[in-house]
Formats: sequence, structure tokens, C-alpha cells
Amino acid sequence: MNRASKSLLCAAAGLSLLSAAGCAAGEEADTASPAGPASESPAQSPAQSPAASDASGAAGSGSAASGKYTDGEYSGTGSYIPPSGTSEDVDVKLTLEGNVVTELEVETSQKNPTSKQYQREFTSNVQEQVVGKNIDELDVDKVAGSSLTSQGFNRALDAIRSVAAS
Repeated sequence: MNRASKSLLCAAAGLSLLSAAGCAAGEEADTASPAGPASESPAQSPAQSPAASDASGAAGSGSAASGKYTDGEYSGTGSYIPPSGTSEDVDVKLTLEGNVVTELEVETSQKNPTSKQYQREFTSNVQEQVVGKNIDELDVDKVAGSSLTSQGFNRALDAIRSVAAS
């Protein structure tokens, strides 16, 4: 790989990290945290200001490392701003085993009636695109007509990846 290619890769990786951290203008920070054991209630995302981020480096509830990511349950939140201008959140809870998503739960904030319709369609159809797939291969695009909810979902995945990395 020549020097120009390496520089381009480094720049792209830097932009990707900034995007994942929610540093793009007008976007809220996205957060992730490991979930507790199955007997506990799901982890709650802390209240956050637009510039705040809480991505702890703790491992998931599973302790066996399986390559790049630690097996376990993780949760994360990604935000996006629809045309209404009111920030919407996508809460993602997933289980990783051997870098593969084995379980997925998605909840949305449903603040705006138009967004609510798209979010319902998204949550009803996203399972088939995610469960059984390697987390590094996931970049959910338009699902059931909802492209903005997909953006929030992908931001939540980025936050989860950073926490689950072993």
C-alpha cells in the first residue's frame, strides 16, 4: 500500500470515528453501555446533553472473548434529526456471540407522528437484516422506507462496537 493510500485510509478512519462519536454539526452524542445479566432490567442510557457522551469501556455481561469483540449483551443509543427538527432516539440492545448478533431489541422515541410511523416500520423489519450477521458487516440502510431511523440505528451500533471491542 502506498503512502497516499495509507493517508486516505487514516483520514477516512478519523472521519468515521468523529461521526460515530456524534461530533458532526447539529447531532447529539450517541452512547453505549454493556447491559447487566439477564435477570436485571435492561441498562438505561443516562440523560445526555448534545455534547455529552457516555461510552464506558467495560466488557459485556459475557466474559469469553471471541476475537475482536467480547461476547455479551450491549445497549446503545443513536440520535438523528428528522425534518420536524425534534431529535429522535433509537435505543438498541443486542447480544454478541463470536462477533455475531444473536438477539436484537430496538426501541424508538416516537416523538413526532410522522417519525412514529417510519420508526414502527423500521423496528418491525430490521431484525432480518441484523440477527445472524457479523457486527462489523452491519450498515443498515433504508428499512421499510425509513432511512433516518437507520442513521440513528447505525450510530447506536457504532457506540456498541466501541464498548464491545476487546
